[in-house]
Formats: sequence, structure tokens, C-alpha cells
Amino acid sequence: MHLSKKCSVFKVVLSALLIVALLQLIYLSFLSRFHGKQQRYRYSELFGGSAAKKNAHPEKNTRKERLRYSLSSGGIFDNSGQYRVYKNLIKSDFTTNQKPGSHSDILTLATHTTINNMHHLESLLERWQNPLSVAIFAHGEDVKFATALVYALSFFCPQIQALVDFHLVCLSGETASFPEQDREHFAGLEDCASVFSRLETHRDKYQNYAMSGNISYPNNLLRNVARGGTESSYILVIDIDMMPSADLHQQFLAMILRRPSVADEVFVLPAFEIRHARKIPSTKAELVQLYQVGEVRPFYEELCPRCQAPTNYSQWVNSHVRETGTLEVAYTLNWVDPWEPFYIGPRTVPLYDENFKQYGFNRISQACELHVAGFRFSVLSSAFVVHRGFKIQGEFHAKKEEENKQNRVLFRSFKEGLKTKYPSSTRRC
Repeated sequence: MHLSKKCSVFKVVLSALLIVALLQLIYLSFLSRFHGKQQRYRYSELFGGSAAKKNAHPEKNTRKERLRYSLSSGGIFDNSGQYRVYKNLIKSDFTTNQKPGSHSDILTLATHTTINNMHHLESLLERWQNPLSVAIFAHGEDVKFATALVYALSFFCPQIQALVDFHLVCLSGETASFPEQDREHFAGLEDCASVFSRLETHRDKYQNYAMSGNISYPNNLLRNVARGGTESSYILVIDIDMMPSADLHQQFLAMILRRPSVADEVFVLPAFEIRHARKIPSTKAELVQLYQVGEVRPFYEELCPRCQAPTNYSQWVNSHVRETGTLEVAYTLNWVDPWEPFYIGPRTVPLYDENFKQYGFNRISQACELHVAGFRFSVLSSAFVVHRGFKIQGEFHAKKEEENKQNRVLFRSFKEGLKTKYPSSTRRC
């Protein structure tokens, strides 16, 4: 009798477990089909198709059509004829809707990169939170990949939609096209985080100066493209793996509005590098604490201490900063060789010389021209930039010294050309 009851209970429990398992299988099958349908719709919405046209938001379609239009132009060649430039490949809402002369249009951050360093954009924008102009260099298969990924970023990431302008540079023999048939590259893209996860898979694939196919990285062309992509009165040009101090945009705006404008002045941000494991400091107080214990040091201290020494780090570290956080000029310097400061400058400053590529003399040449053109260098009291990681010997690509020698010869010729360009100037580099 007891055995019969136990068997009946066991059958009921077993039946219930089987029903639960069956329901779970049905639910998982439904989820799989739903996710697949959602992914197909996401892809369709991103890259075209009848479903997208029926269901997509008007602003998304507008963004897509603007990208198609930008690509249809075929870009323009740079002055050398070696590179093709797609300026404003994707415009931010800020650029599209901005009103000339507004205070929000005073300062833009301009930067440059390859697709393998694009993952830095997320943290840079999180810190900056204001207009940003990004020039990307790509070649080969990366042209298609870069075009699609920046479109996906502008599609899925609200802050990027709002603030970031993208420009694309490739070799003159290459062209960018709308990524309609690249479904295999974009499975799983469903939000902003998933796009940055995809970018992480290309992280540090190669160093900017050691690209496949013996391709030269046109850093100064990229800087000029990023600069030219904004109408702001002032521009800060840094590399994408550098981080400015927090609230720099607001502090600089307040400073500019309360002091008379000087056309021949640039505002220097002392440059540092931080040990990889450390969090990037937000304020001068945080940075000085790390500086005093050796976790932060002057930029290029090991590789070229003379290149940043004129900043006068000891004076800056010990200079008084108002507790209110007011930004001001701490002291003003004349340029001396071989100083290559990072600075905020008016949009009227001379462009970077695009003959310089790869490693060596690409920034110092422009700093030298600023000096000859009569600019003064005013060091800001509490603003700074930090490079992620210490720059150390042995981490550079194999041809670094060879490129440096070639660019040194080019720099000598460049300095001679400045005498003709600025005949009335008594300044020399």
C-alpha cells in the first residue's frame, strides 16, 4: 500500500518536472527566435532594408542619409595627393544644430587615432562631455570596418550622437562605402556597450607607427583634419590616449569671458604620464599627490626630458590654486628648443606641417612656428593633460630611430622655410 502511494507521488513529481523542463525549452526557443528577430531588425535598422524604412525614427534615417551623402562625395585629396579625406563623415547633433557665436561653441577637443585605439573614446568623452572632433586613419579592410563602427557608435550612443564629429582619412587609392553587406561583422551589436566591446577586439592590434603594409601614419594631416572639422574659437589638440583635467571646458570658458582676448596667445596644459594601474586624476590636487610619490611624472621624462622641461614642472606644482577652482594664467613663457607643449589655442594658429609623418618632430615643428609667428605661451594654473601609461625605452616600433633621423633632416628644411614665411620676425628656432 505504502509502496503504491510512493510510486504515485514519484510519477506526479516526475511528470511535473518534465512539464517544467518542456516549458523551459519552449521559453528558451522563444527567446532565441525573439533575439534573432531583434538582431535582424537591429541590423536592418542600422544598415538599411524595408523594415528599417517603415519603423526607424526619422532622425535615424536622417543620420543614415547624411552618411550616404558624405560617402557619395568620394572625399577630397590632401595636398600631397597621397590621402583621401572624408571630412564630417558623421556630424554630431551639436555641429548640425549649433548657432555661431554661442558660448558653447568656444572650445572643442580635437584628436586623432586608428581603429585600434578607438576604445579610448569612451573614457575621453566621459571626462570631456563637450564637443569633440575625431579624425580616424584607416587602410585596407579597416576602411570598411571604421566606417561601419563609427556609424554604429553614432547610432547607439546618445552622448556620441550629441557631441562627436567623425572624419575619415585613408589612402588615395582607397574609398569608403556604406556598410550594407557587412552583416557578419555586426552580429550582436545592440547598444553602445556592445559597440565598444567590438572595438576592444581591435585594441592594440598594432601600434600607430607600425602599421601593416609599411603604411605611414599621417599624424599632422589627421590633426589638421580634426581641427578643420570644428568652427570653435579655441581648440585643444591631444592624442586619443591622453586625458584632460576634469571640468576644463567650463573653467576655460569662464576664464576667457572674464579676461581680454589676445590673438597671439596659447594656453599651455602641463603634460604628465601615469602608471598604467592608476586611475587618471581629475584635479590638480589629486595629480600632485600622485606626482609626489612617483606614480605620475612629466610626459616623456624617460625618452626626452628636454622636450617638456621648459614647462617648469616644479613651479607649476607649487603654484597656488584658488580653492574656488578658478582657472587662470599661472605664468607666461617664451618658447625654447625643443619644447613641444600641449595647449589650447585660437583657431587662427598655424596648421601642423603635413610633411611630417610617423615618429619625430611632428609637434615640435608647429610649436617652433608659433614661436617664430610671435605667439606667447601662457601656462594655466590648474589644467593639465595625462597620458595613460609611462613612456619607456624599448616599447616603440623598430623603425623609430630611422624615422627620427629622416624627420630631423626635414625639420632643418622646415626651419629655413619659416625665415621666408615670416621675413619680419627676429625669432628663430
